[in-house]
Amino acid sequence: MYKIDFQCPVHVHFIGIGGISMSGLAEILLKEHFTVTGSDSKESPLTRHLTDLGAVIHYGQKAENITDDIDVVVYTAAVHADNPEFIAAKEHQLPMLTRAELLGQLMTNYKTPIAVSGTHGKTTTTSMISHILLAGDTDPTISVGGILKIIGGNIRVGHSDVFITEACEYTNSFLDFLPKIGIILNVEEDHMDFFKDLDDIRHSFHRFAALLPKDGTLIINSEISQYEQIIAGLNCNVITYGIHHDADYTAQNIQYDNMGNVSFDLIDHGTKKDRIFLSVNGEHNVSNALSAIITGTLLGIDLEKIKKGLLSFTGTDRRFEYKGTLDGVTIIDDYAHHPTEIEATLSAAQHYPHREIWCIFQPHTYTRTKAFFHEFAQALTLADHVILADIYAARETDTLGMSSEALSDAIRELGGDSYYFSSFDEIKNFVKEKCIHGDMLITMGAGDVVNIGESLLSI
Repeated sequence: MYKIDFQCPVHVHFIGIGGISMSGLAEILLKEHFTVTGSDSKESPLTRHLTDLGAVIHYGQKAENITDDIDVVVYTAAVHADNPEFIAAKEHQLPMLTRAELLGQLMTNYKTPIAVSGTHGKTTTTSMISHILLAGDTDPTISVGGILKIIGGNIRVGHSDVFITEACEYTNSFLDFLPKIGIILNVEEDHMDFFKDLDDIRHSFHRFAALLPKDGTLIINSEISQYEQIIAGLNCNVITYGIHHDADYTAQNIQYDNMGNVSFDLIDHGTKKDRIFLSVNGEHNVSNALSAIITGTLLGIDLEKIKKGLLSFTGTDRRFEYKGTLDGVTIIDDYAHHPTEIEATLSAAQHYPHREIWCIFQPHTYTRTKAFFHEFAQALTLADHVILADIYAARETDTLGMSSEALSDAIRELGGDSYYFSSFDEIKNFVKEKCIHGDMLITMGAGDVVNIGESLLSI
Protein backbone atom coordinates (compact mmCIF):
# COMPACT_ATOMS: atom_id res chain seq x y z
CA MET A 1 0.00 0.00 0.00
CA TYR A 2 1.12 3.55 -0.77
CA LYS A 3 2.63 5.28 2.28
CA ILE A 4 1.91 8.93 3.07
CA ASP A 5 4.97 10.58 4.62
CA PHE A 6 4.78 14.13 5.99
CA GLN A 7 8.53 14.45 5.36
CA CYS A 8 8.02 13.90 1.62
CA PRO A 9 5.00 15.91 0.41
CA VAL A 10 3.57 14.76 -2.94
CA HIS A 11 0.61 15.55 -5.20
CA VAL A 12 -2.62 13.98 -3.90
CA HIS A 13 -5.88 14.05 -5.87
CA PHE A 14 -9.22 13.55 -4.06
CA ILE A 15 -12.23 12.20 -5.95
CA GLY A 16 -15.13 13.61 -3.93
CA ILE A 17 -13.12 16.22 -2.04
CA GLY A 18 -16.17 18.12 -0.74
CA GLY A 19 -17.32 15.63 1.90
CA ILE A 20 -16.79 16.58 5.54
CA SER A 21 -14.20 13.85 6.12
CA MET A 22 -12.41 14.08 2.77
CA SER A 23 -12.16 17.87 2.99
CA GLY A 24 -10.65 17.55 6.45
CA LEU A 25 -7.99 15.13 5.27
CA ALA A 26 -7.22 17.39 2.32
CA GLU A 27 -6.78 20.33 4.71
CA ILE A 28 -4.30 18.38 6.84
CA LEU A 29 -2.22 17.57 3.75
CA LEU A 30 -2.35 21.15 2.50
CA LYS A 31 -1.02 22.41 5.81
CA GLU A 32 1.73 19.78 5.63
CA HIS A 33 2.75 21.33 2.27
CA PHE A 34 1.29 18.66 -0.03
CA THR A 35 -0.05 19.62 -3.45
CA VAL A 36 -3.79 18.93 -3.37
CA THR A 37 -6.26 18.74 -6.22
CA GLY A 38 -9.72 17.26 -6.25
CA SER A 39 -13.15 17.12 -7.75
CA ASP A 40 -16.73 17.28 -6.57
CA SER A 41 -20.20 17.66 -7.99
CA LYS A 42 -20.71 21.24 -6.77
CA GLU A 43 -19.11 24.10 -4.92
CA SER A 44 -19.67 24.37 -1.16
CA PRO A 45 -18.28 26.26 1.84
CA LEU A 46 -15.90 23.34 2.45
CA THR A 47 -14.54 23.38 -1.11
CA ARG A 48 -14.22 27.18 -1.09
CA HIS A 49 -12.22 26.92 2.14
CA LEU A 50 -9.86 24.39 0.54
CA THR A 51 -9.45 26.62 -2.51
CA ASP A 52 -8.49 29.50 -0.20
CA LEU A 53 -5.82 27.22 1.30
CA GLY A 54 -4.37 26.48 -2.13
CA ALA A 55 -6.22 23.42 -3.44
CA VAL A 56 -7.25 23.23 -7.09
CA ILE A 57 -10.78 21.83 -7.32
CA HIS A 58 -12.71 20.78 -10.43
CA TYR A 59 -16.50 20.76 -10.41
CA GLY A 60 -17.72 17.75 -12.33
CA GLN A 61 -15.75 14.51 -12.46
CA LYS A 62 -13.94 13.99 -15.76
CA ALA A 63 -11.08 11.80 -16.94
CA GLU A 64 -9.00 14.86 -17.87
CA ASN A 65 -8.86 15.83 -14.17
CA ILE A 66 -6.39 12.96 -13.71
CA THR A 67 -3.10 14.47 -14.83
CA ASP A 68 0.39 13.00 -15.17
CA ASP A 69 1.78 14.91 -12.18
CA ILE A 70 -0.54 13.22 -9.64
CA ASP A 71 1.27 10.82 -7.28
CA VAL A 72 -1.68 9.19 -5.49
CA VAL A 73 -5.48 9.26 -5.80
CA VAL A 74 -7.87 9.13 -2.82
CA TYR A 75 -11.54 8.24 -3.27
CA THR A 76 -14.66 7.80 -1.13
CA ALA A 77 -16.90 4.77 -0.79
CA ALA A 78 -19.44 6.60 -2.95
CA VAL A 79 -17.07 6.44 -5.95
CA HIS A 80 -17.67 3.35 -8.06
CA ALA A 81 -15.62 1.59 -10.73
CA ASP A 82 -17.48 3.36 -13.55
CA ASN A 83 -16.46 6.82 -12.31
CA PRO A 84 -14.45 8.49 -15.12
CA GLU A 85 -11.69 9.70 -12.78
CA PHE A 86 -11.46 6.28 -11.13
CA ILE A 87 -11.11 4.68 -14.57
CA ALA A 88 -8.48 7.22 -15.64
CA ALA A 89 -6.47 6.70 -12.45
CA LYS A 90 -6.43 2.95 -13.11
CA GLU A 91 -5.35 3.55 -16.70
CA HIS A 92 -2.50 5.80 -15.47
CA GLN A 93 -1.58 3.00 -13.01
CA LEU A 94 -1.61 5.50 -10.14
CA PRO A 95 -1.51 4.35 -6.52
CA MET A 96 -5.03 4.58 -5.05
CA LEU A 97 -6.22 4.83 -1.44
CA THR A 98 -9.68 4.81 0.06
CA ARG A 99 -10.54 7.60 2.50
CA ALA A 100 -10.12 5.17 5.41
CA GLU A 101 -6.75 3.95 4.12
CA LEU A 102 -5.49 7.53 3.87
CA LEU A 103 -6.68 8.25 7.41
CA GLY A 104 -4.83 5.17 8.62
CA GLN A 105 -1.71 6.36 6.81
CA LEU A 106 -1.96 9.79 8.41
CA MET A 107 -2.01 8.17 11.85
CA THR A 108 1.46 6.75 11.32
CA ASN A 109 2.81 10.31 11.22
CA TYR A 110 1.82 10.91 14.86
CA LYS A 111 3.19 9.41 18.06
CA THR A 112 -0.22 9.31 19.78
CA PRO A 113 -3.10 8.73 17.36
CA ILE A 114 -6.49 8.37 19.10
CA ALA A 115 -9.46 6.67 17.41
CA VAL A 116 -13.00 6.94 18.81
CA SER A 117 -15.31 4.11 17.74
CA GLY A 118 -18.80 2.95 18.62
CA THR A 119 -22.26 2.65 17.14
CA HIS A 120 -23.26 5.98 18.74
CA GLY A 121 -21.58 9.03 20.22
CA LYS A 122 -18.40 9.19 18.14
CA THR A 123 -18.69 12.84 17.14
CA THR A 124 -19.72 14.00 20.61
CA THR A 125 -16.96 12.06 22.38
CA THR A 126 -14.30 13.09 19.87
CA SER A 127 -15.40 16.68 20.45
CA MET A 128 -15.28 16.31 24.25
CA ILE A 129 -11.76 14.90 24.05
CA SER A 130 -10.78 17.70 21.69
CA HIS A 131 -11.88 20.29 24.25
CA ILE A 132 -9.83 18.49 26.91
CA LEU A 133 -6.76 18.32 24.63
CA LEU A 134 -7.03 22.04 23.91
CA ALA A 135 -7.55 22.91 27.59
CA GLY A 136 -4.47 20.79 28.33
CA ASP A 137 -2.35 22.76 25.82
CA THR A 138 -1.45 19.63 23.84
CA ASP A 139 -1.78 21.40 20.45
CA PRO A 140 -3.55 18.40 18.82
CA THR A 141 -4.53 17.69 15.25
CA ILE A 142 -8.28 17.05 15.22
CA SER A 143 -10.54 15.45 12.62
CA VAL A 144 -14.19 15.33 13.69
CA GLY A 145 -17.34 14.36 11.81
CA GLY A 146 -19.20 17.58 12.56
CA ILE A 147 -18.69 21.28 12.99
CA LEU A 148 -16.96 21.95 16.30
CA LYS A 149 -17.32 25.58 17.39
CA ILE A 150 -14.05 25.79 19.34
CA ILE A 151 -12.02 25.03 16.19
CA GLY A 152 -14.39 26.77 13.79
CA GLY A 153 -14.98 23.72 11.62
CA ASN A 154 -14.28 20.01 11.40
CA ILE A 155 -10.50 20.08 11.30
CA ARG A 156 -7.62 21.54 13.29
CA VAL A 157 -4.00 21.03 12.33
CA GLY A 158 -1.71 21.13 15.36
CA HIS A 159 2.04 20.82 15.75
CA SER A 160 2.29 18.07 18.36
CA ASP A 161 2.33 14.27 18.10
CA VAL A 162 -1.34 13.98 19.22
CA PHE A 163 -3.99 13.20 16.59
CA ILE A 164 -7.66 12.39 17.24
CA THR A 165 -10.30 11.15 14.84
CA GLU A 166 -13.53 9.23 14.68
CA ALA A 167 -13.40 5.57 13.65
CA CYS A 168 -16.52 4.35 11.85
CA GLU A 169 -17.29 0.64 11.60
CA TYR A 170 -19.35 0.92 8.40
CA THR A 171 -17.76 -1.20 5.63
CA ASN A 172 -15.09 -2.05 8.24
CA SER A 173 -13.31 1.20 7.39
CA PHE A 174 -11.88 1.49 10.92
CA LEU A 175 -9.83 -1.65 10.32
CA ASP A 176 -7.50 0.48 8.19
CA PHE A 177 -6.63 2.62 11.21
CA LEU A 178 -3.51 2.40 13.37
CA PRO A 179 -4.36 3.99 16.74
CA LYS A 180 -2.28 4.10 19.92
CA ILE A 181 -5.38 4.79 22.02
CA GLY A 182 -8.65 3.22 20.94
CA ILE A 183 -12.10 3.85 22.41
CA ILE A 184 -15.19 1.63 22.03
CA LEU A 185 -18.26 3.51 23.26
CA ASN A 186 -20.92 0.93 22.47
CA VAL A 187 -21.62 -1.96 20.10
CA GLU A 188 -25.13 -2.40 18.70
CA GLU A 189 -26.86 -3.44 15.53
CA ASP A 190 -26.62 -0.86 12.75
CA HIS A 191 -25.59 -0.67 9.09
CA MET A 192 -27.37 -3.94 8.43
CA ASP A 193 -26.96 -3.34 4.70
CA PHE A 194 -23.31 -4.29 5.29
CA PHE A 195 -23.12 -6.45 8.43
CA LYS A 196 -24.78 -9.84 8.62
CA ASP A 197 -25.84 -9.64 12.26
CA LEU A 198 -24.76 -8.40 15.68
CA ASP A 199 -22.12 -11.13 15.99
CA ASP A 200 -20.58 -9.89 12.75
CA ILE A 201 -20.46 -6.35 14.17
CA ARG A 202 -18.96 -7.53 17.46
CA HIS A 203 -16.29 -9.43 15.51
CA SER A 204 -15.36 -6.22 13.65
CA PHE A 205 -14.98 -4.32 16.90
CA HIS A 206 -12.78 -7.11 18.24
CA ARG A 207 -10.60 -6.81 15.15
CA PHE A 208 -10.45 -3.03 15.69
CA ALA A 209 -9.33 -3.53 19.30
CA ALA A 210 -6.69 -6.01 18.15
CA LEU A 211 -5.07 -3.26 16.03
CA LEU A 212 -3.76 -1.59 19.19
CA PRO A 213 -0.06 -2.20 19.85
CA LYS A 214 1.28 -3.78 23.04
CA ASP A 215 2.08 -0.35 24.47
CA GLY A 216 -1.33 1.00 23.43
CA THR A 217 -4.56 1.29 25.42
CA LEU A 218 -8.15 0.29 24.75
CA ILE A 219 -10.84 2.25 26.62
CA ILE A 220 -14.09 0.28 26.55
CA ASN A 221 -17.59 0.66 27.97
CA SER A 222 -18.19 -2.21 30.40
CA GLU A 223 -21.92 -1.95 29.73
CA ILE A 224 -21.44 -3.46 26.28
CA SER A 225 -23.04 -6.89 26.46
CA GLN A 226 -20.33 -9.52 27.05
CA TYR A 227 -17.61 -6.96 26.40
CA GLU A 228 -15.11 -9.53 27.66
CA GLN A 229 -15.43 -11.30 24.30
CA ILE A 230 -14.36 -8.14 22.48
CA ILE A 231 -11.21 -7.73 24.58
CA ALA A 232 -10.31 -11.43 24.67
CA GLY A 233 -6.69 -12.12 23.70
CA LEU A 234 -5.61 -8.48 23.45
CA ASN A 235 -1.99 -7.59 24.18
CA CYS A 236 -2.65 -3.94 24.98
CA ASN A 237 -3.67 -2.25 28.22
CA VAL A 238 -7.47 -2.23 28.78
CA ILE A 239 -9.38 0.33 30.87
CA THR A 240 -13.12 0.00 31.48
CA TYR A 241 -15.77 2.57 32.33
CA GLY A 242 -19.50 2.45 32.98
CA ILE A 243 -22.43 3.89 34.91
CA HIS A 244 -24.56 0.87 35.78
CA HIS A 245 -21.84 -1.77 35.70
CA ASP A 246 -18.63 -2.45 37.64
CA ALA A 247 -15.70 -0.75 35.93
CA ASP A 248 -12.37 0.99 36.54
CA TYR A 249 -14.05 4.40 36.16
CA THR A 250 -17.69 5.00 37.09
CA ALA A 251 -20.10 7.87 37.77
CA GLN A 252 -22.30 8.31 40.84
CA ASN A 253 -24.80 10.86 42.13
CA ILE A 254 -25.89 12.01 38.64
CA GLN A 255 -27.87 15.26 38.81
CA TYR A 256 -29.36 17.80 36.39
CA ASP A 257 -29.57 21.58 36.71
CA ASN A 258 -32.57 23.69 35.66
CA MET A 259 -31.41 23.67 32.02
CA GLY A 260 -30.91 19.91 31.94
CA ASN A 261 -27.11 20.05 32.11
CA VAL A 262 -25.69 17.07 33.96
CA SER A 263 -23.10 16.63 36.71
CA PHE A 264 -21.72 13.58 38.51
CA ASP A 265 -19.16 12.26 40.95
CA LEU A 266 -16.12 10.75 39.20
CA ILE A 267 -15.16 7.41 40.77
CA ASP A 268 -11.67 6.15 39.91
CA HIS A 269 -11.12 2.52 40.98
CA GLY A 270 -13.58 2.91 43.85
CA THR A 271 -12.34 6.33 45.04
CA LYS A 272 -14.24 9.58 44.49
CA LYS A 273 -11.94 11.97 42.66
CA ASP A 274 -14.05 15.05 42.03
CA ARG A 275 -17.39 16.45 40.93
CA ILE A 276 -17.65 16.79 37.15
CA PHE A 277 -19.93 19.39 35.56
CA LEU A 278 -21.00 19.23 31.91
CA SER A 279 -22.62 21.86 29.70
CA VAL A 280 -24.64 19.19 27.87
CA ASN A 281 -27.48 16.98 29.01
CA GLY A 282 -28.30 13.28 29.12
CA GLU A 283 -26.96 10.23 30.92
CA HIS A 284 -25.40 9.09 27.65
CA ASN A 285 -23.11 12.13 27.86
CA VAL A 286 -22.01 11.08 31.35
CA SER A 287 -20.83 7.85 29.74
CA ASN A 288 -19.14 9.73 26.89
CA ALA A 289 -17.44 12.04 29.40
CA LEU A 290 -16.01 9.10 31.35
CA SER A 291 -14.18 7.85 28.25
CA ALA A 292 -12.95 11.39 27.55
CA ILE A 293 -11.66 11.77 31.12
CA ILE A 294 -9.73 8.51 30.86
CA THR A 295 -8.17 9.68 27.59
CA GLY A 296 -7.06 12.96 29.11
CA THR A 297 -5.64 11.13 32.13
CA LEU A 298 -3.64 8.78 29.89
CA LEU A 299 -2.09 11.80 28.21
CA GLY A 300 -1.06 13.25 31.57
CA ILE A 301 -3.51 16.16 31.55
CA ASP A 302 -4.30 17.55 34.99
CA LEU A 303 -7.84 16.82 36.24
CA GLU A 304 -8.58 20.54 36.67
CA LYS A 305 -7.80 21.09 32.98
CA ILE A 306 -9.89 18.04 32.06
CA LYS A 307 -12.80 19.52 34.02
CA LYS A 308 -12.29 22.90 32.33
CA GLY A 309 -12.28 21.27 28.90
CA LEU A 310 -15.45 19.30 29.57
CA LEU A 311 -17.29 22.31 30.98
CA SER A 312 -16.40 24.35 27.88
CA PHE A 313 -18.02 21.76 25.60
CA THR A 314 -21.57 22.86 24.77
CA GLY A 315 -22.27 20.32 22.05
CA THR A 316 -21.62 19.89 18.34
CA ASP A 317 -23.57 20.68 15.23
CA ARG A 318 -26.80 18.62 15.05
CA ARG A 319 -26.40 16.99 18.50
CA PHE A 320 -29.25 18.36 20.67
CA GLU A 321 -28.45 21.70 19.07
CA TYR A 322 -30.49 24.69 20.13
CA LYS A 323 -31.65 26.39 16.93
CA GLY A 324 -33.85 29.17 18.31
CA THR A 325 -37.22 30.07 19.76
CA LEU A 326 -40.39 30.86 17.80
CA ASP A 327 -43.43 32.26 19.65
CA GLY A 328 -42.22 30.65 22.87
CA VAL A 329 -41.53 27.26 21.24
CA THR A 330 -37.95 26.01 21.71
CA ILE A 331 -36.58 24.41 18.52
CA ILE A 332 -33.87 21.77 18.89
CA ASP A 333 -32.17 19.71 16.17
CA ASP A 334 -30.63 16.28 16.68
CA TYR A 335 -28.88 13.80 14.39
CA ALA A 336 -30.35 10.71 16.13
CA HIS A 337 -31.23 8.05 13.54
CA HIS A 338 -31.00 4.82 15.55
CA PRO A 339 -33.49 3.73 18.26
CA THR A 340 -30.87 3.90 21.01
CA GLU A 341 -29.92 7.44 19.98
CA ILE A 342 -33.57 8.48 19.84
CA GLU A 343 -34.18 7.09 23.33
CA ALA A 344 -31.10 8.89 24.67
CA THR A 345 -32.10 12.22 23.10
CA LEU A 346 -35.74 12.10 24.19
CA SER A 347 -34.74 10.98 27.70
CA ALA A 348 -32.30 13.91 27.90
CA ALA A 349 -35.04 16.26 26.67
CA GLN A 350 -37.14 15.38 29.72
CA HIS A 351 -34.62 17.33 31.85
CA TYR A 352 -34.74 20.40 29.60
CA PRO A 353 -37.40 23.07 30.31
CA HIS A 354 -40.55 22.26 28.32
CA ARG A 355 -44.32 21.93 28.46
CA GLU A 356 -44.72 19.16 25.89
CA ILE A 357 -42.22 17.55 23.51
CA TRP A 358 -43.01 17.43 19.80
CA CYS A 359 -40.63 15.28 17.74
CA ILE A 360 -40.44 15.51 13.95
CA PHE A 361 -38.64 12.32 12.93
CA GLN A 362 -37.28 11.51 9.47
CA PRO A 363 -36.21 7.84 9.28
CA HIS A 364 -32.87 7.33 7.55
CA THR A 365 -32.74 4.60 4.88
CA TYR A 366 -35.23 1.81 4.21
CA THR A 367 -32.73 -0.80 5.43
CA ARG A 368 -32.42 0.75 8.88
CA THR A 369 -36.17 1.37 9.14
CA LYS A 370 -36.90 -2.28 8.35
CA ALA A 371 -34.21 -3.60 10.73
CA PHE A 372 -35.45 -1.53 13.70
CA PHE A 373 -39.10 -0.87 12.85
CA HIS A 374 -40.54 -1.90 16.22
CA GLU A 375 -37.63 -0.39 18.17
CA PHE A 376 -38.17 2.95 16.40
CA ALA A 377 -41.85 2.91 17.30
CA GLN A 378 -41.11 2.14 20.96
CA ALA A 379 -38.37 4.77 21.31
CA LEU A 380 -40.50 7.51 19.74
CA THR A 381 -43.28 7.01 22.30
CA LEU A 382 -41.00 8.92 24.72
CA ALA A 383 -42.13 12.11 22.98
CA ASP A 384 -45.56 13.55 23.79
CA HIS A 385 -46.29 13.93 20.08
CA VAL A 386 -44.52 12.46 17.02
CA ILE A 387 -44.65 13.69 13.42
CA LEU A 388 -43.21 11.42 10.73
CA ALA A 389 -41.63 12.73 7.54
CA ASP A 390 -40.98 10.43 4.58
CA ILE A 391 -37.98 8.12 4.82
CA TYR A 392 -34.71 9.69 3.67
CA ALA A 393 -33.48 7.14 1.13
CA ALA A 394 -29.81 8.25 0.97
CA ARG A 395 -28.04 5.67 -1.22
CA GLU A 396 -31.00 3.21 -1.37
CA THR A 397 -33.70 2.66 -4.02
CA ASP A 398 -35.57 -0.42 -2.77
CA THR A 399 -38.26 0.59 -0.24
CA LEU A 400 -38.38 -2.95 1.24
CA GLY A 401 -42.06 -2.31 1.89
CA MET A 402 -41.22 0.33 4.49
CA SER A 403 -42.97 3.68 4.95
CA SER A 404 -43.20 6.43 7.53
CA GLU A 405 -46.97 6.14 7.45
CA ALA A 406 -46.69 2.53 8.66
CA LEU A 407 -44.28 3.60 11.40
CA SER A 408 -46.74 6.28 12.51
CA ASP A 409 -49.47 3.63 12.75
CA ALA A 410 -47.17 1.44 14.86
CA ILE A 411 -46.52 4.31 17.29
CA ARG A 412 -50.25 4.84 17.74
CA GLU A 413 -50.74 1.12 18.39
CA LEU A 414 -48.32 1.52 21.31
CA GLY A 415 -50.41 4.36 22.71
CA GLY A 416 -48.37 7.22 21.28
CA ASP A 417 -49.72 10.33 19.57
CA SER A 418 -48.38 10.20 16.02
CA TYR A 419 -49.00 11.91 12.67
CA TYR A 420 -47.63 11.43 9.16
CA PHE A 421 -47.30 14.04 6.41
CA SER A 422 -45.78 13.57 2.98
CA SER A 423 -44.22 17.03 2.67
CA PHE A 424 -42.18 19.39 4.82
CA ASP A 425 -44.66 22.22 4.08
CA GLU A 426 -47.52 20.17 5.57
CA ILE A 427 -45.41 19.46 8.65
CA LYS A 428 -44.53 23.15 9.09
CA ASN A 429 -48.18 24.20 8.82
CA PHE A 430 -49.22 21.52 11.31
CA VAL A 431 -46.68 22.45 14.00
CA LYS A 432 -47.40 26.17 13.58
CA GLU A 433 -51.01 25.35 14.42
CA LYS A 434 -50.39 22.81 17.21
CA CYS A 435 -47.24 23.91 19.11
CA ILE A 436 -47.85 26.47 21.83
CA HIS A 437 -45.75 28.62 24.15
CA GLY A 438 -43.49 26.47 26.34
CA ASP A 439 -43.37 23.46 24.01
CA MET A 440 -40.15 21.93 22.70
CA LEU A 441 -39.94 20.98 19.02
CA ILE A 442 -37.16 18.55 18.07
CA THR A 443 -36.28 17.89 14.43
CA MET A 444 -34.59 14.50 14.38
CA GLY A 445 -32.79 12.37 11.82
CA ALA A 446 -29.66 12.12 9.68
CA GLY A 447 -31.26 13.49 6.52
CA ASP A 448 -32.49 17.01 5.73
CA VAL A 449 -35.19 17.26 8.43
CA VAL A 450 -33.14 20.06 10.03
CA ASN A 451 -34.47 22.30 7.24
CA ILE A 452 -37.94 22.28 8.82
CA GLY A 453 -36.85 23.98 12.03
CA GLU A 454 -34.56 26.40 10.24
CA SER A 455 -37.38 27.31 7.84
CA LEU A 456 -39.78 27.93 10.72
CA LEU A 457 -37.27 30.22 12.42
CA SER A 458 -36.76 32.21 9.21
CA ILE A 459 -40.45 33.08 8.95
